[in-house]
Amino acid sequence: MADTGTLSVRDLGKTYPVGTGEVEAIRSISFDVRAGELVCIVGPSGCGKTTLLKCLSGLLSPTTGSVLLDGQAVLAPPEKMAVVFQEYGRSLYPWLSVRDNVGLPLKARGVPRDEREQAVRAALEEVGLGQALASFPWQLSGGMQQRVAIARAIAYQPEVLVMDEPFAAVDAQTRADLEDLVRRVWQDLGVTVIFVTHDIDESVYLGERVLVLSSSPTVVQEDLAVDLPAARDQISTRALPRFTELRTHVHEQIQHAKRGARTPLPRPTS
Repeated sequence: MADTGTLSVRDLGKTYPVGTGEVEAIRSISFDVRAGELVCIVGPSGCGKTTLLKCLSGLLSPTTGSVLLDGQAVLAPPEKMAVVFQEYGRSLYPWLSVRDNVGLPLKARGVPRDEREQAVRAALEEVGLGQALASFPWQLSGGMQQRVAIARAIAYQPEVLVMDEPFAAVDAQTRADLEDLVRRVWQDLGVTVIFVTHDIDESVYLGERVLVLSSSPTVVQEDLAVDLPAARDQISTRALPRFTELRTHVHEQIQHAKRGARTPLPRPTS
């Protein structure tokens, strides 16, 4: 899996028709995500993060430019990609067990029952829910439901995992646990992860890189390398002076963007 999962975005733009005219949401975005990389995307509210994600995942067609996955144009949701949304409650079927929810995409793909069961069990073990096979989503906490949604995505064995503000609806402690879960899944499976968030600290804690978007019409205002240790935890990593420098820089960059700026501030030196 380490040799696949490369995403390339070239001059991507998106406009929407409004009345007799149109609104430009995204303006000429270009960036690359290497196979096996974890990249976070942040920006001001309403800047177009979700629009960008939908274009990356083939759920929305760009007006201009292209998205390539392993060199192939993304024109529809690719089989190599799985998406985890914020609204986990709406993405799980309450009348299906956890086992059946996680296995649903595999069943739709025609994966044999025994192979499907093995993949479902492995995915639930990976997210710490190995004992919840027979439970129903409504019997689980919000954090556990989001773990089921993540398990369903990784059971599909994607090359790229796209996550759209997946922890926005959970409490702070659950959020911290799920952040560590994402880091572990990413390291264990070697999958490429693109993580969209509005939380600045989360983006720095999770990512190898942080793409900071400008205000709409959106461009990539900065592509920031996160030079924190690969081994991270919620206490010691967040206590590092370098973590504070990076999260402060991203915060200032977003405030800079809110004022209409489209060029980056000087980067913090390590």
